[in-house]
Amino acid sequence: MYSHFDTVLITGGSRGIGAEMVKAFSAQGYRVAFIYLNSDEQAKELSKEHDAYAIKADVSDINQIKHAVQSAIDYLNGIDVLINNAGIAQSKLFCDISEFDFQNMLNVNLNGVFYTTQAVLPHMISKKRGRIINIASVWGVCGASMETHYSASKAAVIGFTKALAKEVAPCQITVNCIAPGVIDTDMNACYSESDIESLCEQIPLGRMGSVRDVAELALFLASKNAAYITGQVIGVDGGFAV
Repeated sequence: MYSHFDTVLITGGSRGIGAEMVKAFSAQGYRVAFIYLNSDEQAKELSKEHDAYAIKADVSDINQIKHAVQSAIDYLNGIDVLINNAGIAQSKLFCDISEFDFQNMLNVNLNGVFYTTQAVLPHMISKKRGRIINIASVWGVCGASMETHYSASKAAVIGFTKALAKEVAPCQITVNCIAPGVIDTDMNACYSESDIESLCEQIPLGRMGSVRDVAELALFLASKNAAYITGQVIGVDGGFAV
């Protein structure tokens, strides 16, 4: 068993990396709640199969998130681990990015992290313990052509992680960031086969990562074995950012 914590809240938990983390944490004995927005059938099935509490809410809406977090706290009797995974992506030439595109990207990828963390953190501070794990991206580290707004939002999550880690360390709360590279999820369905092959040629390990690769690191960062790790940005990218 990885954990000496008991409960976890995962945003964006119905698909991709989030769904895999729901499965992984549940298998390790955590009581799990997850927030999702659109994938009703997937959320229902995941909730049933892994005894996880599904909460439908928009992370970019502060009032919805306040209610969702309180619902998770009531159900789980507290939140030991928060994983801010919810996010969106979009590929567009910089000059074609609209004001809506830019604001929507920040609203979900950055504001969602801010709102959810701010709702959860007082409960961790009162217990003087906790783990916060933010999911950024290798593009937040390196930048990606035709994904300026996405890269900017994920770079902001990295800065958020480092600053908050310093602030809450006296309360024995760790805050770390996972920066996945090219992971085999629906989010990369917009890329053609040739695009994926070209990306894999740039990855030292020569392949896309799996959602399990990311979930395993999240399990470690949530564990007692990671008690002295905070403010870090850890890539799961096959060496892409080296």
